[in-house]
Amino acid sequence: MDVEEFARRTLAGGMSEAGAAGLLRDRILEIKDVSTDYALAFAEAVIEEVRNTTGLSGDLFRFEPAGVTMGEFGVGSRGEGDFFAHRQLIPIIGKTGADVGVDEMDDAGAVRDHGKYIICTVDGMHSRLSDFPFLAGFHVTRATLRDVYVMGARPVSLLSDIHVADDGDVAKIFDYTAGVTAVADVMGVPLVTGSTLRIGGDMVLGTRMTGCVGAVGVAEHLTARRTTVPGDVLLMTEGAGGGTIATAALYSGFPEVVEHTINLHFLKACEALLASDVLTRIHTMTDVTNGGLRGDVYEMADTAGCRIVIDEAHLRGLVQPDVLAMLDALSIDYLGVSLDALLIVAPPDAEDAICRVIRSAGIRIERIGHVEAGAPESVLMVDGEEHDFLPRFRESAYTPVKKVVDTEPGNLEEMKQRVARAAMAAREKKDRIVHRLTG
Repeated sequence: MDVEEFARRTLAGGMSEAGAAGLLRDRILEIKDVSTDYALAFAEAVIEEVRNTTGLSGDLFRFEPAGVTMGEFGVGSRGEGDFFAHRQLIPIIGKTGADVGVDEMDDAGAVRDHGKYIICTVDGMHSRLSDFPFLAGFHVTRATLRDVYVMGARPVSLLSDIHVADDGDVAKIFDYTAGVTAVADVMGVPLVTGSTLRIGGDMVLGTRMTGCVGAVGVAEHLTARRTTVPGDVLLMTEGAGGGTIATAALYSGFPEVVEHTINLHFLKACEALLASDVLTRIHTMTDVTNGGLRGDVYEMADTAGCRIVIDEAHLRGLVQPDVLAMLDALSIDYLGVSLDALLIVAPPDAEDAICRVIRSAGIRIERIGHVEAGAPESVLMVDGEEHDFLPRFRESAYTPVKKVVDTEPGNLEEMKQRVARAAMAAREKKDRIVHRLTG
């Protein structure tokens, strides 16, 4: 519970400060085992702080609201709304000296230094794994290392940031870190720095945990999305999922499926590629995560300016059988959910060599599609017939709660306009501040 937000809403609704303090006191007592006097004193202090920060004006204290909430727009839900919101960050960040920047919507960024590429990326832990810290740490670390590997880089260090709400047990940060370092130790990538904080400081009650893990890597040959060209073939490895599949399993009554997600197949496949001569023949690599294969192929086609055709013939066979059975039982579209498989784009004459390297690591891989010249789009072939392969508004609804909220707003285009205006206002504010600092 965010006590500051509660106070702001209550006061904005017309309630007196005394009334708001009393109501907040009761809410605090529902969550925290404290005395009534303490709860009231705390509530009154919150009201005072809200009073002191209400009505401030100027660039440093206000932002232009979009009038669209994160949940309404599907931000973080790896679909159309999420992709649109992320693209609004591009003009705010602006042109940089990066060799691979945010405008390419790739798995990681890259800058060149002394003839090599420095790769940097960060991944947030799955929000629904808050009560399962080890799983949260394990899967987010594996995810961030994947993003380094798919750029053709060898990871050299990790950083961790963990936030636990005020009532969360301190042991959560230890269990989370154990999950992070389990992956780090096996892959030989040191965790070198990090940060530990409370969510919202004193203002958020409860036990919710969130955090991220970042990674830095070094590469000599980039395998970014922009290098995909017509004539290439797409190869995909087997996938058993990570944080998303673990979450689906836990909250839908299939806890035994979580065990299948505890593996390092993807990372070991990439290690095998980095140790072989075939790496330099690969054009693009990515992991099947953002909105599933639907989302990743759509983004690849858009970045590379090509038409990508996916053939479903071998796809189902590349999903771990128990994971696929669970997805089928829950009516979850396996093409619209994160499978954590490795997707490789390369010229046809490199296919056999790539497959040999991957299979030598004990991992299955198959050709699943090809790249054509044409307008940027992605299509799915099923039994020789072409089908729509666009990402949905949100990724496949994979928990009971997500099935409830899985609706597409009827005013999506209007919402996009409002989001774009808010992003432009943030860019203009940045320009004003930069001018002030440098003028």
